[in-house]
Amino acid sequence: MTLILFTSLLLMGAIAAGVIGSLSGLGGGIVLIPLLTLLLGVDIHYAIGAALVSVIATSSGSAAAYVKSGVANMRLGMFLEIATTAGAVGGAILSAYAPTSYISVLFGLALLFSAGNSIRKKQETIVDSPNALAQKLKLSSTYPESPNADVRYVPKNVIGGFSMMGLAGMLSGLLGIGSGAFKVIAMDTIMRIPFKVSTTTSNFMMGVTALASSVIYMQKGYIVPDICLPVLIGVLLGAMIGSKILMSTDPKKLRYFFAGIIVFLALNMIYSGLKGNL
Repeated sequence: MTLILFTSLLLMGAIAAGVIGSLSGLGGGIVLIPLLTLLLGVDIHYAIGAALVSVIATSSGSAAAYVKSGVANMRLGMFLEIATTAGAVGGAILSAYAPTSYISVLFGLALLFSAGNSIRKKQETIVDSPNALAQKLKLSSTYPESPNADVRYVPKNVIGGFSMMGLAGMLSGLLGIGSGAFKVIAMDTIMRIPFKVSTTTSNFMMGVTALASSVIYMQKGYIVPDICLPVLIGVLLGAMIGSKILMSTDPKKLRYFFAGIIVFLALNMIYSGLKGNL
């Protein structure tokens, strides 16, 4: 395969990953790695490095809007980033020693979990009761529900959420994904934070988590400009296209459709890992 053909296919695949990731709410990285490894034959470590770069770019772009709108809780995000960053560095170091077949199977399982989480029924949970640790760390906040009304919330089970964030960070560093589904579960289910705040704060945190683990991948030589540049451009273009499509279609139907695609990719990753084809 010539360099021009490889780059063209990589760019088109990254655009597709950006569109699917945007419409499914899972991000481009979780779709990009199966495309790179299964279709283009890229080593999974280099695919993870490219995916981390795309996560940094997409997270940085969208997080600015969420912070400006006042929905994302920056103080909570910065506190939980302590756990995700430590976990991401540990996962990135572990990836250098873990067999690619194991990483492939684990990645497939993470895909299945994320696909299921993306289509589960999400109910808004508001908890406004005293919590000693949350108050001491000043993690309570409000978010705008309407132009003239703010909703107050108080995080619960701070230690449990912090521990789950460490696991989410390790998966991000090991697999090259934003692990947004795990972050949202930590905040939405464990800490009982409103879903709007959980998703936007998770998006704000993804870039920092990916940046921490990308340093390790860069030192190992797994971040290659020839792969990362087309991926970066493609995922950003795909995310913009996906956001426009999302505004004119039924998001519930789209999530089911793309969750099916992700399940298919997950099963292929698990099969390839078990067969030792990666």
